Amino acid sequence: MASGYAGKFLLVNLTDKACTDFSVDDPILKKFIGGSCLGAKLFLDRYPVDVDPLAPECPLMIMTGPMVGSGFPGTSRFSICAKSPQTGIWGESACGGTFGPDLKRAGYDGIVIEGKAPSPVYLSITDEGPQIIDASEFWGKDIYEVTNIFKEMNPSFKVLAIGPAGENLVKIAAIGNDKGHFSGRTGLGATMGSKNLKAIVVRGSTKIEKAHDEGYREAQKRAIQEVKDSALAEGLHMMGSDANMDLGMITGDVPVKNWTVGEDFLLSSSLSGPTMRETYLTKAHACSNCPVACKRIVKVDEGPFKTDEGPGPEYETCGTFGTMLMNPDLAGVIKANEWCNKFGMDTISCGSAIALAMELYEKGTLSKDEVDGLDLSWGNMDAVMELIRKIAYREGFGDVLADGSLKAAQKIGRDAMDAVVHVKGLEAPMHDPRGFHGMGLAYMMSNRGACHLQHAVLATEQGMASWPQLFDMKDDYQGTTSEGKAALVFNSENYGILFNSLAICHYVAYIIKPETILDAFNAITGWNLGFDELLQAGMRDWTIKRGFNNLLGITSKDDKLPKRIMTAHTEGGAAGSIPDEKLLLKEYYALRGLDERGYPLQEKLEDLGLDDLKTRLYR
Repeated sequence: MASGYAGKFLLVNLTDKACTDFSVDDPILKKFIGGSCLGAKLFLDRYPVDVDPLAPECPLMIMTGPMVGSGFPGTSRFSICAKSPQTGIWGESACGGTFGPDLKRAGYDGIVIEGKAPSPVYLSITDEGPQIIDASEFWGKDIYEVTNIFKEMNPSFKVLAIGPAGENLVKIAAIGNDKGHFSGRTGLGATMGSKNLKAIVVRGSTKIEKAHDEGYREAQKRAIQEVKDSALAEGLHMMGSDANMDLGMITGDVPVKNWTVGEDFLLSSSLSGPTMRETYLTKAHACSNCPVACKRIVKVDEGPFKTDEGPGPEYETCGTFGTMLMNPDLAGVIKANEWCNKFGMDTISCGSAIALAMELYEKGTLSKDEVDGLDLSWGNMDAVMELIRKIAYREGFGDVLADGSLKAAQKIGRDAMDAVVHVKGLEAPMHDPRGFHGMGLAYMMSNRGACHLQHAVLATEQGMASWPQLFDMKDDYQGTTSEGKAALVFNSENYGILFNSLAICHYVAYIIKPETILDAFNAITGWNLGFDELLQAGMRDWTIKRGFNNLLGITSKDDKLPKRIMTAHTEGGAAGSIPDEKLLLKEYYALRGLDERGYPLQEKLEDLGLDDLKTRLYR
């Protein structure tokens, strides 16, 4: 086993209550590295892709990477992978926090969970080994309650848990790590709930060996200095990810009123990073091994949305429960974030589903009786809070929204489909492609559905990062143009998707130079890869997930933006602008090596060493 890896993976069969170890050969690790890429490889090798996402036979995989546990900045992350209950295609969600490094220190590079326990259980993994333990007393409790109980058992436990939403198989359910870090997207909390698995707790102390300690220390020292010298790092520390709100409103990046309004500066000013810092922020917080500390700890002392000190909202949540709902009350956003955290729900999908309902309520498509008597007028956060609870417990109208916006619109019918903003069933994050056309193409081609974290397009297109040492880049990319964006997206995918394999934070990877990351990676593993090999690994990562989706029926017809995005705004920084889908896809398909169906060409699969996938796609 290569250095940097714990050397084994844990296979858990909940039906049989059995835990066994297995290994992955070095050549496989070198090609697929770790994280979600290795997860996709293991799924394709071991399981049928047509399995029901909520069936006991569908695996849930929790995967770290070779840099996790090394102490290198930003390497706290891990990926949770499965077939998505929400979209029915490849599902994954990355998470920071504290869980990943301790899983490695407990002796495991990842966990593959099969089967279904006959009654609620939790999985405990310590230096002494894994145990499956009864969790009946925890079932029904929210994530904060369960985390508190485990921390009382042992303060050093790192806790991964679901709340009532996961238990009730809500298909936008999330998985929480120590209250403030979430694997939110694609509904994997429902996968965990379908297995009667309430939580996983880890505690480890084993040191992970590096191939070249001196080379690693030199790269780590450079990385820390690069963070210190970075204006982006300083802004994230001061304002959190919500630093994007003010500038984003100017450039047309921020969606308003369910994507129907081009700008609202009164909203953005009341919901921005500076406003949060001046009003409710108590301190910054960091994931393990991170010198940036962009996480927010907040407290609301009084009013209807009084909130104890705890994890605060990211930019995405300030969008979905703020600008998307025409809600200017930051305290209301903080409370909605807390409730989604406790119940265990993705704030992007949940807030987007509620925005859809509010638009349809305003239009008269939904009557008050159909929404359980709630007043779903724009900005009514009292109704929003009640609807969050109803979604988590699948009560009344909440049950309609519990499977996400697309399925809700399909149930509601009438003109609801015109108001849904999704790609391949996953709601778009809070970045409007009308302001940045490259993001539109990235949404179309993301393998888990609309996503801003399966690539580095956000950083390159909006000027946060530039990597001329990796690929040719223009000095200035105009947001509201489609020319040249296919190459930007292709290159930004090949590098950015690697962050989920290496298990390094996107923000930190935007800040630290690629050669510093590569030097640290090589010092840890001893592999001595070059940039070309690293980017080829990124291409392999994207392609294996695309092939997974092709096997499930995804084709070129699914690579499209929704009607709402293809309708231009009349005001704001992106007024009159819509992406040129035809141009973007034509140029991108040629670069990516896709045929007219949207399948990877046979020669592309051969070049990337994906011969097994080629056989399955072309037999």
